[in-house]
Amino acid sequence: MKDEKRNTQKPKNKSKIWLILLFVCLTVAIIAAVVLVKQLVGKKAATATYEELQEKVNDVPKNNAEEQTIIREEIKEVQSVTTDELAGEKIANAKDFKGNQTLIAEETKEGQPVNTEIFKEEQVVVLEELNVGSQEQSGINVPVKNLDWAALHEQNEDIYAWIYVPDTTVDYPILRHPTDNSYYLNYNIDGTKGYPGCIYTENYNTKDFTDPHTVIYGHNLKDKSMFSSLHNFENVKLFNENHYIYIYTESNVYVYQIFAAYEFNAIHLLDNYDLSNEYVYEQYIKDIFNVPNTNARVANIRNDIEVTKEDRIVTLSTCTSDHNSNFRFLVVGVLLNP
Repeated sequence: MKDEKRNTQKPKNKSKIWLILLFVCLTVAIIAAVVLVKQLVGKKAATATYEELQEKVNDVPKNNAEEQTIIREEIKEVQSVTTDELAGEKIANAKDFKGNQTLIAEETKEGQPVNTEIFKEEQVVVLEELNVGSQEQSGINVPVKNLDWAALHEQNEDIYAWIYVPDTTVDYPILRHPTDNSYYLNYNIDGTKGYPGCIYTENYNTKDFTDPHTVIYGHNLKDKSMFSSLHNFENVKLFNENHYIYIYTESNVYVYQIFAAYEFNAIHLLDNYDLSNEYVYEQYIKDIFNVPNTNARVANIRNDIEVTKEDRIVTLSTCTSDHNSNFRFLVVGVLLNP
């Protein structure tokens, strides 16, 4: 009799164990589903926020875009801006542009200084007669953006710039968290956790783009948002055309010409290279131009564009096309209007 009781208890105990395991599995599945749904909702909301911002930023009245044309001549070290009245249209010619960005009126009616406020957010900048390598530029039109900085700061106070790269979908605010360098890798513009994250920089760089090398980060996502479309520059034919990176701040517009698009080891560039040392920086630039001689899977370089240790560069960093964790895909531009 005792043996019969023992035999009947064993199946019951096994049944209880299976029920407990089933309950645990269901609980884990439900929690995972809730987290996934929450992330999808967060991603949808963040994407909608970016689309709304892009719509506002690119809503520029045609007359505003045509009223102001700033022509930057002899960009290298000379930077003074004077204005002339030509056929009733104000054209600012850059000749000696200093850090205060004051426009000095020349042969105007009153002969009074013209405040640069009139040029903010309603300008088309033409970089004229630039010598870039052996290439002569007849003019580079800088797209006008309707940037309401007060509204952007209301959206997120960490927004300090805007980046636009034609021939890609890159048209986003740039953010930097005050204390956590990796925060915007994992958090959205509205503070929710998950994808798509943000386009961001770290405190290794200043916010005024005066560093020799500025690195900007963004995710590579299947929906082609954030920095995903930078992979367009893997196409050699497209890459060999002239492409520019435009970075807008409250006080300036920085124009970079793209000269490199390549895969590189997944290391922290600013932490591994002391680019404040001009010799290290010079060698770093040489190494970029030497990428085609390495085993890099993608190595697109414009040898016709000269870059020296005197220049400032920006690197846009994202994951590779196949999300190989050992490498990063980098797009690099040289500043044309320091």
